[in-house]
Amino acid sequence: MSTESRIVIDLDVPGPTISRHLYGHFAEHLGRCVYDGFYVGESSSLPNEGGIRLDVVEALRALNIPNLRWPGGCFADEYHWMNGIGPLADRPGMVNTNWGNVVENNHFGTHEFMALCELLGAEPYVNGNVGSGTVQEMSDWVEYLTRDGDSPMVRLRQANGRDAAWKVPYWGIGNEAWGCGGNLSAEAYVELARRYATFCKDHDGNKLYRIAAGASDHDLAWTEALMKAISSLGGEPRNLFQAVSVHYYTVPGTWEHKGSATDFDLDDYYRTMIKAQDIDRVLTGHSTVMDAYDPQRRIGLVLDEWGTWWDVEPGTNPGFLYQQNALRDALVAGLHFDVFHRHAERLVMANIAQTVNVLQAMLLTDDTGGLVLTPTYHVFEMNKGHHDATSVPVHLVDRQAPYELDGKRLELLSASASVKGDHALVSITNLDPAASAEVVLDLRGATIRDHRGRLLTAPELQAHNSMADPQAVVPVALTGIAEDDRGLRLTLPPHSFATIELDL
Repeated sequence: MSTESRIVIDLDVPGPTISRHLYGHFAEHLGRCVYDGFYVGESSSLPNEGGIRLDVVEALRALNIPNLRWPGGCFADEYHWMNGIGPLADRPGMVNTNWGNVVENNHFGTHEFMALCELLGAEPYVNGNVGSGTVQEMSDWVEYLTRDGDSPMVRLRQANGRDAAWKVPYWGIGNEAWGCGGNLSAEAYVELARRYATFCKDHDGNKLYRIAAGASDHDLAWTEALMKAISSLGGEPRNLFQAVSVHYYTVPGTWEHKGSATDFDLDDYYRTMIKAQDIDRVLTGHSTVMDAYDPQRRIGLVLDEWGTWWDVEPGTNPGFLYQQNALRDALVAGLHFDVFHRHAERLVMANIAQTVNVLQAMLLTDDTGGLVLTPTYHVFEMNKGHHDATSVPVHLVDRQAPYELDGKRLELLSASASVKGDHALVSITNLDPAASAEVVLDLRGATIRDHRGRLLTAPELQAHNSMADPQAVVPVALTGIAEDDRGLRLTLPPHSFATIELDL
């Protein structure tokens, strides 16, 4: 069974630019994300550069990864950066109280992170310690990383083998201050954050983009407290904070029983997609609050943690948050990116949680050299053409009726489009688990010279890639695209994600 829908795309009506930073990533000292994921140490038998695992770097470079957030997450507010510089043997250890209560040896620190970003071609996003740190500690870290010339921190950096300063634009002023970052009220955090932001200085042409730790989910009051604090300063509202953050995870169950990544039924699937769809309402709510205080939209909104969160895989450390990644997760990503593109005027960055071996990961690795590209990885790769492209209006008409479950509705077709130069990219997600979608792309405002399509799907929603079967869910050519009086006609299988590239 299939239904027909029409997607009207105005290729000649430019909207806001879709920042490549909406495709950002997140690496926390959590489970096997940093250690055994990104970093294996120089003594490892696996190919590495300075201990950084090179097959991981190669896989992520293929995504044009734009930025990487580090060291947390909750870990950021117990991380003291001075313990992660200098000779490895001299670095004191610490207990990672948030994630598994394991001992952290601090072998992956500031220099290693910056080397990783250079290998990836990614801009660093450093999340500072407000919860258990000091204003001077973060100020010194900024100076250590970004100042040239002569100063105590410059001399310390040079003693540790790095003469030239790095460019480090993105700085998080704490993380989840309402929870693991200090259990603060919004008002208490605002006062702290203003002090931290004041003493985090621009050095030698490195202009800081300070991101205030924001709300969880629908907590609009937290965002309003931040925006009030910014507006009360008077004058240019970008003096202290250039952005505020928000976190949103797709958890269709409860925090105690989130559900399995691969063992789920159709009702579980629908609840997941309904929860994922709600990201639009979350971003709309926070944007509306921000508009009241910043109608010129000079302050950015940063969704620096998002993704699916399932129960850990059986037999793994519950503090390591290791989960499989099925076709369902890829459809969540496809739906999220369509929403991100629609909010591109206010939403300036988004970071999936997390990049390797944790939550909705791009990559799964083992210590024997195994590496798996997850279905979510393929969505990121297929959508690369949207990076820094101009969004264009997309209107879904004549579409099938939404699915209803527990009094909530799910639209079964999602799409977005962008133009860059003489190319356009259309992304479409068919969320219907059983029916194909006959789609007419009603393309207006440009002549289409050629087209190509790619498709990501599998026979079952639960399909996933593993060390034993790494090709279970991979992109293939989307065949059967036909010319139509209005543009193009195509068929999307059930539970599928597709991209159509247009030559204009």
